[in-house]
Amino acid sequence: MQALLDVILPVFLVIGFGYLAVWRGWFSDAGVDGLMRFTQQFAIPCLLFTAIAGLDLGQTFDWRLLTSFYAGALAGFLLGLFGARLLFARPWEDSVAIGFCCLFSNSVLLGLPLTERAYGADALTANYAIIALHSPFCYGLGISVMEVTRARGRAGAALVGQVLKAMFSNALILGILLGFAVNLSGVPLPGVLRDGLDLMVRAALPAALFGLGGVLVRYRPEGDLRTVLYVCLVGLVVHPLVTRGLGLGFQLPVDATRSAVLTAAMAPGINTYIFANMYGRARRVAASSVLVGTALSILTVWVWLGYLP
Repeated sequence: MQALLDVILPVFLVIGFGYLAVWRGWFSDAGVDGLMRFTQQFAIPCLLFTAIAGLDLGQTFDWRLLTSFYAGALAGFLLGLFGARLLFARPWEDSVAIGFCCLFSNSVLLGLPLTERAYGADALTANYAIIALHSPFCYGLGISVMEVTRARGRAGAALVGQVLKAMFSNALILGILLGFAVNLSGVPLPGVLRDGLDLMVRAALPAALFGLGGVLVRYRPEGDLRTVLYVCLVGLVVHPLVTRGLGLGFQLPVDATRSAVLTAAMAPGINTYIFANMYGRARRVAASSVLVGTALSILTVWVWLGYLP
């Protein structure tokens, strides 16, 4: 119960404030769009840039951590893809979008603040290692499978261009790449630049959580309830279970295990709807999964916090 009160509810209260403010008309839709644009394209890229620039890369990028998390993510994608096709008789293109919903956990807007509140800022090192590869892995996999599916197996050079364009037009990925460049170059950042970035970083997560609440007002849990609950089961239970099992098998250190499992246990992120909307497939499932999964994760994250060492 203490974890629910001290760790989880403060984060979801900020989300709730954003939801209430937009729902009641105290904060406009245009304001939410501007806030999310600020966080997603400026503040959070600054957060990821400063985090990656200061990481000890040799210690942080543990193959056991990345294998445990991304094997679980891949298992979620495959379960979503084939479950949507075989259990719910969805077209293949819809099934890929539903698989993406099971693949893309909300590693930044939920994973970072919850891990920080549960285990402290020093526990985020493994989170940043996961996040550094998260968008490239998920978008690379999702776009590749979707394009091959749409081309019925005949996709060629255009597929590579589509994947690269989607990844390298993403501000989060650009922030990560610049962080790696600074880290590997060994060039120290000027003090005035570090201070300016620090001001941006402090605003990133609170503003993003408030904005996430405002965005969720637009989504309605309409129809496809069985499919949505299936997505939530895979994302909130199966992915972290696979990650935890592999972590035990690989003897993953406790701190890395906590970050990997908590990140895997996050609800589907807003990017799942962006992906579905990009292809015009399973948009209602994606939108409902974000809303329902975020609400359910209040309880499921509580369970995972009690289970983790």
